[in-house]
Amino acid sequence: MENYELVKDISEGFHGVTRLMRHKETKHLVAVKYMPRGDKIKEYVEREIMNHRNLCHPHIIGFKEVVLTPTHIAIVLEYAPGGDLFDHICNRGRICEDEARYFFQQIISGVSYCHYKEICHRDLKLENILVDGIKLKICDFGHSKSYLLHSRPKSMIGTPKYIAPEVFSGKEYDGKLADVWSCGVILYVMLVGAFPFDDEENNHNFKKIMNRILAVQYKIPNYVHISQDCKDLISRIFVANPAKRITIKEIKSHPWFLKNLVKELKDEAQAVYYKKENSISYKQSTRDIRNIVNMAKTLPATYRPTPNNVKPLPATSNNVKPVPATSGPVLLDLGNLSLRCRRGRSH
Repeated sequence: MENYELVKDISEGFHGVTRLMRHKETKHLVAVKYMPRGDKIKEYVEREIMNHRNLCHPHIIGFKEVVLTPTHIAIVLEYAPGGDLFDHICNRGRICEDEARYFFQQIISGVSYCHYKEICHRDLKLENILVDGIKLKICDFGHSKSYLLHSRPKSMIGTPKYIAPEVFSGKEYDGKLADVWSCGVILYVMLVGAFPFDDEENNHNFKKIMNRILAVQYKIPNYVHISQDCKDLISRIFVANPAKRITIKEIKSHPWFLKNLVKELKDEAQAVYYKKENSISYKQSTRDIRNIVNMAKTLPATYRPTPNNVKPLPATSNNVKPVPATSGPVLLDLGNLSLRCRRGRSH
């Protein structure tokens, strides 16, 4: 990482530390995700890198390069200074329908592109949507799968309150339609300020939440005033049978989605990202990246853990935003209602 200098630590999570770095020559800011080398570097790390590397879209965080250090593998990414959508909602409370629509249009634009590239995200949530001014960008492809490179999804993976009913089955499912469900949860939270399938008496009980998801048991509170078109779209997303659930293509032609759709999000403007000749200029080859990931699975022979270096990348500033290592619930006050969610770890 000799080309970069540390600015501050951004967050610390279950898999490692994310740091804000500055390129010494260009002075551009980047976010660098550090994961300790060793046997914890699994197949999903290579999958995350390879899938993210194949995406180039204004509503997806840009992938830059992978760097191997003596103790870590580092993924260099575009930096979004506005934090994540979770904090945005927590700080402001639920947002108006027009703003939620604009945000949702951007999210769907990014997800649509992922699906065009045959990649399903499988962990779409507020924390994985970053804010850059008024622009939203999807990040964290750690649970993603490519239909071109991998088998169809069948594992129960993701963040519990965003998981589609079919994911609980343990059988193969369509990851793209599961992503649609997660987008619906994000839309609902933006509008209501709470999760759609929380149990009113005990929303910390995962079994109760799962049962409510399976039964598609949700409601729009009376104090939330949204249009019939919006309610219709939500009802077509929250459908237990994925074969009957609205698709991304159908969402993009829904009247609520089309209202006030800005020029750059219309199909005509988006077409440039879907052209085959719009090839991505790769800084590293597939072979180079796989070699780096394979080397990261072991520590170099000269490395010897000591009391001073055994802990990966201790925080060096007071600006760290800690993420709980457990999956326990966090309660955030949003004024007239509360948003309860699980931060940090996915399952």
